[in-house]
Amino acid sequence: QVQLVESGGGLVQAGGSLRLSCAASTRIFSNYIMGWFRQAPGKERESVAAINWSGGTTYYADSVKGRFTIFRDNAKNTVYLQMNSLKPEDTADYYCAADGRCSWYGAGLPSRYDYWGQGTQVTVSS
Repeated sequence: QVQLVESGGGLVQAGGSLRLSCAASTRIFSNYIMGWFRQAPGKERESVAAINWSGGTTYYADSVKGRFTIFRDNAKNTVYLQMNSLKPEDTADYYCAADGRCSWYGAGLPSRYDYWGQGTQVTVSS
């Protein structure tokens, strides 16, 4: 069982930055692929970014490439999402998730993740 707690959301103007954090309560954090997802009102949950066990491989949705960076600190059991050049369309609830499988294939798919946080709200004003 993995418990995930996100923090760092808030209200920011377009062009601004936020850093989301997700703290995991698990004995071996490096056993898990970690992902960030978001869901805007009336829309389906979508993938934002994912990172492999060591942090050496990452995945980004096209909509955030070049603006967002996912990274992790396995010593602190924490994964981060640095969000720069934010746009109003980035407004959503952001969730982190953990996947204990051994394959990186499909890391951007919400359906493969076993554990989810409660979410943190990000609002970008124009």
